[in-house]
Amino acid sequence: MEFFIEYGYIGVFIASFLAATILPFSSEVVLTGVLLAGASYWPCMTAATAGNFLGGMACYWLGMLGKAAWIETYLKLDSEKLNRVQNWIKNKGAWSAFFVFLPGIGDFIAVALGFLRANVWIVAISMFIGKAIRYWVWMEFVFKVQSMF
Repeated sequence: MEFFIEYGYIGVFIASFLAATILPFSSEVVLTGVLLAGASYWPCMTAATAGNFLGGMACYWLGMLGKAAWIETYLKLDSEKLNRVQNWIKNKGAWSAFFVFLPGIGDFIAVALGFLRANVWIVAISMFIGKAIRYWVWMEFVFKVQSMF
């Protein structure tokens, strides 16, 4: 973690990107370290949100590499049911990308949305908003705790 903290904003970006992929990683630790080292608020917010967003979209595109035929073959799911799920995801379910920031299930949501061919624009917008709010809340928490000491 110290390696990322030493690189400041670039370290925050890389850590946030890695945390949004299927790798188990905590970008909050790096972000907190960089903030406590005296980094500016908005560059940290930008680096964390951009890195995490691009990592989440990488998971989405990874899901798009999958094939619906695999689900039909290996999970024995009827193609008609799969089409109904895909249509629901394309129209309404794409907004669930807002929750991609959640630990443990966020990566799965992003990959599933890609696999089910959710609307990329809705996914991108809702994912970006969710990730930005996540880092905003975290940074406000860090500054609030820091001001107490």
